[in-house]
Amino acid sequence: MQEFVPTQYLSQRVASIKPSGIRRFFDIAATMKDVISLGIGEPDFVTPPPILEAGIRSLQAGETHYTSNAGKLELRQKIAENLQRLYGVQYDPVNEIVVTVGVSEALYLAMTAILDPGDEVIIPTPCFVSYQAEVSLAGGVPVEIPSRMEDNFQLDPQRIKEAITPRTKAILIGYPNNPTGAVAERSTLQEVARLAEEYDLLVVSDEIYDRLVYDFQHVCFPSLGEEAKRRTILLGGFSKDYAMTGWRIGYAAAPAELLKGMLRVHQYTIMSAPTTAQDAAIVALTEGEPYVQQMVAEYNRRRRLIVDGLNRLGLPTFEPRGAFYAFPRIAETGMDDETFAERLLQEEHVAVVPGNAFGAGGEGFVRCSYATAYEKIEEALYRIERFLNRHAR
Repeated sequence: MQEFVPTQYLSQRVASIKPSGIRRFFDIAATMKDVISLGIGEPDFVTPPPILEAGIRSLQAGETHYTSNAGKLELRQKIAENLQRLYGVQYDPVNEIVVTVGVSEALYLAMTAILDPGDEVIIPTPCFVSYQAEVSLAGGVPVEIPSRMEDNFQLDPQRIKEAITPRTKAILIGYPNNPTGAVAERSTLQEVARLAEEYDLLVVSDEIYDRLVYDFQHVCFPSLGEEAKRRTILLGGFSKDYAMTGWRIGYAAAPAELLKGMLRVHQYTIMSAPTTAQDAAIVALTEGEPYVQQMVAEYNRRRRLIVDGLNRLGLPTFEPRGAFYAFPRIAETGMDDETFAERLLQEEHVAVVPGNAFGAGGEGFVRCSYATAYEKIEEALYRIERFLNRHAR
């Protein structure tokens, strides 16, 4: 009798995907005491009280059933109003918005709806760890192009153009950027929009960190004009801006025919996003603004501490304008990013994420999240300095 080997039944698409480089370090850190985590991309704030109370009221009122597949119309209307108010972008809440289980599902829907086997998606790196995997799971081919610290980790339209082939279907971007903290400049995004029109491509724009910007103005990609809007699948959510990661609530906005395809996938995989989270999200959009501003102010205080501290320690660190990440270059230490992160965790109990987890463009860097308490960042910098002194070249 032939030996049963379970792994031989996995699809090639799934078997070829690497485990998350972020989770590997979290798993190690979870077995250790006294770890300061600069690795997790999650607000350390509790969801603001009015939003929490809305979720509780929803449960107490017996709102424990399915909603419309696309999500509660009231929430879709609030999302549309918010996009109009902030960025002047108009979406029809009935036909152009779907509420999803976080932005992760929104990205999955977008890739699954638009890609046929072999279709290529251009992905500037460093980027969020899910981008390449979601493209591959949908049968597509991720095509990475690096951005550089010397260019402030901005998109490079010329490199995007050089990467376009007859199989290219879309460009996938995420700004404000995870892991670099870069915020895309309007002129650069306009060039990307022009390329999308010239080569008849879609743009999938992940804007989950849109409200977390410092001394800079976020540019919503579909706000660049009607042609840009026609070609854009906009992804957004509540996890980062409103400290609602555990609620798992996001959305996608797109032209009606594209949205219809995404909704078809959503119907057969999810049914509808959690009802309680939808009710909480409505209140986030109506009462959450003061709390967003308070969190942004505190992130900004931490940003100054960690960026100045890392630069002082001799780890060149780009000035992040958005999200809550610093991305220091560690090549000067003589270690690669994997070795640096592993040794720092084992020797000083400080968890960071190696940059190669975010694509080839992240090699030689590590990601440090400042979504943790100011005092913990101070202690982490002290430990990093001790580590660097011990390993001075």
